[in-house]
Amino acid sequence: MKKKSSSSHGIVYSTDPTFRPVEEEAIVETLPPAEQPLRILLDKKQRAGKVVTLITGFIGNDSDLQSLGKQLRNHCGTGGSAKDGEVIVQGDQREKVNQWLLKNGYRLAKKVG
Repeated sequence: MKKKSSSSHGIVYSTDPTFRPVEEEAIVETLPPAEQPLRILLDKKQRAGKVVTLITGFIGNDSDLQSLGKQLRNHCGTGGSAKDGEVIVQGDQREKVNQWLLKNGYRLAKKVG
């Protein structure tokens, strides 16, 4: 017996008159490095007391974010990850990350306050 395929993404019925099925996300285009408003932060929340350098504000697709994360981790010689528009580099690497980003044409966001 074959299962019937449905285009409603698993939604069988909704009583909400304004309900619209979730559409596929549009492909996000990566901004050029000079237009990326990146912020460099030092973070140790929810990391068992370990310090990480957090680079936030990346606008673009996931493959470009992964590439940026890999380049930063290689430059700093540490581990880390890249997901959800953030790059995490283990340890306090703010100066190295700052120098690498400026050398490669990235723009850092201005600090407010």
